[in-house]
Amino acid sequence: MTPAISHLKKKKVPFTTHQYRHDVNHTSYGLEAAEKLNVNASSIFKTLVVETESHALIVAIIPVLNQLDLKAIAKQINVKKVKMADVKRVEGSTGYILGGVSPLGQKKQLVTLIDSSAAPLTKMYVSGGKRGLEIALSPSDLQQLTRANFAPIIAV
Repeated sequence: MTPAISHLKKKKVPFTTHQYRHDVNHTSYGLEAAEKLNVNASSIFKTLVVETESHALIVAIIPVLNQLDLKAIAKQINVKKVKMADVKRVEGSTGYILGGVSPLGQKKQLVTLIDSSAAPLTKMYVSGGKRGLEIALSPSDLQQLTRANFAPIIAV
């Protein structure tokens, strides 16, 4: 059981888990999940971590089919600029390895933004805390659990 699943159970939030055998040669964790779970890729979201100029870490949850708009996220959090966070900082802060970073059950509660495209969905998939494990839950539950804001943060 991962910290993400433990957190959901502790909070008594409805969710389902979906496992698949991760292929180390696959180039996109999110697209691999969509293929292997036979789920529309537009409902699968990746968890990214950016770093501000003051070295604060911010979580961004966006559809796997899209790219993060660094200028848009900087604007949303009222800073001049952000960059993708260093792998070691991401893993140390979240407690998860890349490709398995869940927005739930992280070591430290970070400011979190969920792309606004998730808001109208009835169900979205996020990493369950390890490669090959996805969690399906409602966007509103994810928002409440992570204290996130919905915001337009994908590149168009």
